[in-house]
Amino acid sequence: MRVRIAPSPTGPVHLGNIHTALFNWLFARKYGGKFILRFEDTDLERSDRKWEELIYKEMRWLGLDWDEGPDVGGPYAPYRQTERLEIYRQYAERLREQGDVYYCYCSPEELEAERKAAEQSGTVYKYSRRCLHLTDTERKAKEEELRAAGRRPVLRFRVPEGVTLAWDDLIRGRIETASDTISDFVIMRGNGIPLYNFAVVVDDITMKISHVIRGEGHISNTPMQLLVYRALGERPPALGHIGHILGTDGKKLSKRNGDAYVGDYRDRGFLPEALFNFLALLGWTPPDGQEILSREAIIEAFELERVGKSPAIFDLEKLEWMNGVYLRSLDREELVRRALPYLQRAGLVGEPGELTAAQREQIGRVVGLYQERIKTLAEIGPATEYFFRDEIEYDAKAVQKVLKAASRPHLEAVVARLEHLGAEEWRVETLERELDGYVAEQGLRRLEVFQPIRVAVTGRTASPPLFDTLAVLGREKVLRRLRYALDHLVPG
Repeated sequence: MRVRIAPSPTGPVHLGNIHTALFNWLFARKYGGKFILRFEDTDLERSDRKWEELIYKEMRWLGLDWDEGPDVGGPYAPYRQTERLEIYRQYAERLREQGDVYYCYCSPEELEAERKAAEQSGTVYKYSRRCLHLTDTERKAKEEELRAAGRRPVLRFRVPEGVTLAWDDLIRGRIETASDTISDFVIMRGNGIPLYNFAVVVDDITMKISHVIRGEGHISNTPMQLLVYRALGERPPALGHIGHILGTDGKKLSKRNGDAYVGDYRDRGFLPEALFNFLALLGWTPPDGQEILSREAIIEAFELERVGKSPAIFDLEKLEWMNGVYLRSLDREELVRRALPYLQRAGLVGEPGELTAAQREQIGRVVGLYQERIKTLAEIGPATEYFFRDEIEYDAKAVQKVLKAASRPHLEAVVARLEHLGAEEWRVETLERELDGYVAEQGLRRLEVFQPIRVAVTGRTASPPLFDTLAVLGREKVLRRLRYALDHLVPG
C-alpha cells in the first residue's frame, strides 16, 4: 500500500490540507503502508522553498512523518514536479504519438470568445476542437504565428465520445460521469509545464501509488484523470473522497469560523496531540464513540469504512475543550516545558536554557495553579503575569468595586498578622490559619477580607485559590503589594 500527500508550496499549510494528510497517514500506518510527501510546485511564481520548509515543520509538529519525500529521498525520486519535467514530456509524447492529445494554437481571446458564445446560447461550454482538424499547412501557419508572437502551442487531451467514466469510491460508493460532458482539456502548457490532471496521474503511476485519499473537491477532476489512465493503459489507484470541513455556521471555513494555518494553532497554544486527536474525529467516527484517543489508539481503530461522506463541522469550542483535557493530563515538568515559550514570548521569563533549577521550580508552581483553568498555552502569559512582574497593572473597576474605605482596617490587620511570618512559615496551611483566624475573630464573612486581599496582590477579582496564590507569590511580593494598596489605592 502506498499513499501520498501532494501540497503546493505556495503558502502556509491550511487545516484542510493537513486533515487530508492525516487521513492518508493514518491509513498507511494502520496497514503498514508507505506515506509519500511530494510537492506540486509548478506554480513557478508562487512556489518557494521556504514554504516547503514550513510544510515540513508543521507536519513534523503534528507527528506526521513520511517514508519518502524531497528531503528524505526514496526509490521514486525526484519528489518535486519541477524536477520531473522530462518524465511528463515523455508521457505527453507517448499520448501524442497515440493520437490521444493534439496541439492547440488558440489564443486566450479566441477561447474567451467561444466561452461567451456558449454562455449567450445557454449551453455548457466545450472546446470547439478547431485545432484538432487542422491540415498540415494550417498547422505550420499557426506555428509561425505563435513563434512570431513569442508563444508555443499547448497540448490538449482528445476526450473520447460515448464513454462512461466510473469508479467505486472508497467513501462514496459508485460514481459515474459521461465523457460527453467533458471538454478537451489542456495537459501541457507551451512552456512544458504540465497541468494538474495530467501531472498527478503521471506521478501516481510512476510512484506506484495504490490508494488516493483526498477532498471531495477533487471529484470533478477524477473523470479527466481516469481518461489519462485509460489512454496510458494503466489501472487507476483506489480512490476515496473525504467530505468538506465546515464551520459551525455551516459555511466553508474562514478565519472567523475556524480556518487558519496550522502554525496559527501552535502559536495560539494548542498542543499537537490535541489538534491531532481533534482533526482525526472530523469525518471519522471511532467504533466505541470515545473522543479522547491517543495517537496509537487512533491508528488501531482507523478504518475508511467509518469515514463519512457528509461535511464535518469544525467546532473551535470543542477543540479548546479537548486541548484543556490534554493540558490537564501533563505532568508538572512537561507543562513547564510546553509553557516556557509562551511565557518567554510574553516577556515574563528569560531563555529556557538559562533558567536555574529554582526558577524552573517556581515557574512550575505558577503554571500549576492555572493548569485546571486554561484552555490553551497562549493564555498562560496573561493569566500569570502578576506572579512574574514586580509592578502590576490594577483593574480600575476591580479597585473601585473592592478596595473601598471599609476594607482598610482589614488589610492593615492582615499586614500585621502576616508580617511576623518568616519565609519558612510562608505556606498554604499557615496562611489559611492566619487569615481564617482573623475572619473568625472579627465575625466577618471570608469575602469581606479575602477579596480585597486578592485585588491588592493580583490586581484582579479572579485568581486561583487565595492561599495558594499568596504562597506562590511569596512573602515579599504579597506584603509589598498590600502596603502599596493601602498607600495608593484604598481611600483613607
